Amino acid sequence: MKITVLGSGGWGTALALLLLDNGNDVTLWSFASEEAEVLREKRENPMLKGVALPDTLAITTDFSTVPDSELVVLATPSFAVRATARNVAPYLKEGTIVVSVAKGIEKDTAKRLTEIIEEEIGGKCPVVALSGPSHAEEVGRRVPTGCVAASQDMKAAEKVQDVFMSPRFRVYTNTDVTGVELGAALKNVLALCCGISDGMGLGDNTKALLMTRGMTEMARLGVAMGGHKETFAGLSGMGDLIVTCTSMHSRNRRCGILIGQGTPVAEAIKEVGATVEGYFAALSAHQLAEKMGVEMPICASAYAVLYENQPVELVVEQLMTRSKRREVDESWI
Repeated sequence: MKITVLGSGGWGTALALLLLDNGNDVTLWSFASEEAEVLREKRENPMLKGVALPDTLAITTDFSTVPDSELVVLATPSFAVRATARNVAPYLKEGTIVVSVAKGIEKDTAKRLTEIIEEEIGGKCPVVALSGPSHAEEVGRRVPTGCVAASQDMKAAEKVQDVFMSPRFRVYTNTDVTGVELGAALKNVLALCCGISDGMGLGDNTKALLMTRGMTEMARLGVAMGGHKETFAGLSGMGDLIVTCTSMHSRNRRCGILIGQGTPVAEAIKEVGATVEGYFAALSAHQLAEKMGVEMPICASAYAVLYENQPVELVVEQLMTRSKRREVDESWI
């Protein structure tokens, strides 16, 4: 199968290698000509050090391979999804499956990424979200990984399952696109929070509290928006939350650690040196919680630290001294 992967960051490159290993004809598209030239010459992505790019992986900066592709993977950062979808739309033939693999929510509109893609391509192609606990660094090294392909079009989801599945990459299907995409985006906010906790030296107990109650918040918002609570116990919810909150591969966690150690937010984001999706998702989560009338105290605290410059020590105290609650009664509403 001919496949074009749009986005030559670590995740796009790792998926291109996976698809190449599976016997497909793969082209990796880069937005920047300088970046494409480095990939061609070095045959290595700086974001995946030590992982060789085979000569059989084509690298381009134009959309010339898109019309002949049966499947197109959109792997740009979330902030570039709309522009990339708009630009590639004229090249897509009807029926081509578009796979969204970024994790985030659009700033200002608070729309999910598949919603954005569907708007821009005019409904002529089925769109599938692929998500789960999947660090690019590990997928690139062929470490066993599991993800979920979500779409209302189950035939398209099953096709993505077939194309991506390998002995090192297991794919499940799900029709709950809302739940899958919200889990993927919101766990980045919680990873920032866990990183801040780590940076403050608060310990494992605190991280477990943040992850567990944060999962409750994710599910509460997801259900309010039409998602299924069971999805948040799956790979794109709990699975992705665990890996993002505990690993140093996570840019969100690394950024949080810096903030917890006292580094100003803007400086911490700059020091990480790549997109910190949780920073943008914190704003979207704040907007969605207000719109839907859903209580999300941990995400609200992240917003207060990231956008209102509230001291992390004060926010921790406010969270710990909230009024008493019953755990089970509010866990899945």
